[in-house]
Amino acid sequence: MALVMLHALLSACSAAEFPKRIISLAPNITEILFALGTDDRIVGVSSFCDYPEGARQKPKVGGLSNPSLEAVVSLKPDIVFLTKDGNPKAFEERLRVMKIKTVVLTARKISDLPDSIRQVGDAVGAAEQAEHLAADIEKRIRDYADREKTFHALHKTSKKPKALFIVWPEPLIVAGPGTTTNEALTILGMENIAAKTLSAYPKYSIEEILRQSPDVIFIGKGNGMDKVAYGLLKRLKNVPAVKNHKVFYVSDYLYRLGPRTIKGVDELAGHLQKP
Repeated sequence: MALVMLHALLSACSAAEFPKRIISLAPNITEILFALGTDDRIVGVSSFCDYPEGARQKPKVGGLSNPSLEAVVSLKPDIVFLTKDGNPKAFEERLRVMKIKTVVLTARKISDLPDSIRQVGDAVGAAEQAEHLAADIEKRIRDYADREKTFHALHKTSKKPKALFIVWPEPLIVAGPGTTTNEALTILGMENIAAKTLSAYPKYSIEEILRQSPDVIFIGKGNGMDKVAYGLLKRLKNVPAVKNHKVFYVSDYLYRLGPRTIKGVDELAGHLQKP
């Protein structure tokens, strides 16, 4: 009985150490926190945190590059989550000077996502939930890699289908190197024709698409995107992707490195399986 009471006491003390008031300054981190079931402890988010629906109801503390220190401090957080790329380093330093605990996520790739989820889980006392989610993502990534190897072995080829992901048709913006989208295409065994550009989301030319002749084109969904893209696709009518009806409108799952990212990979894979 004494041991049981001691364990209960230690568990209660341990739980008390976990943050009760959490602020997230990045949309992907907010999604992770919600996925781990800690949304009732989130007291503030960035103005870009719009998913899931519950995130829209949370108090806003400013943008990614310009969060309000006054707003953050006023919410008396026990911990503040930031990203290395999205949030100013100086802002994190000011929080640390004020003795406010911070956690900065550095993940940039899908392969880094599971460990980021574990990092968040450890920090908020949701390690078990985080491990379950992270392990599932790791398994699904391995499964896709195994499928690609099997495909090339069966067909005795190393040639990869050429693909392009259009973020916006006018002006023509595509997903380039260093993006989650580019990595997703690679995981699925495709060659992103914009992978060698100089920026993550470069402006692209119709002439280059015609020259590269992608086999598949993905277009990010948006309000009236099909109408906006119509003119572009008409000009690309001789490209294999358009001629063979391999143009697909897809969700924004791949725009953020979070729990929905693997759904984005699944979505692309689903389209590729269509005859």
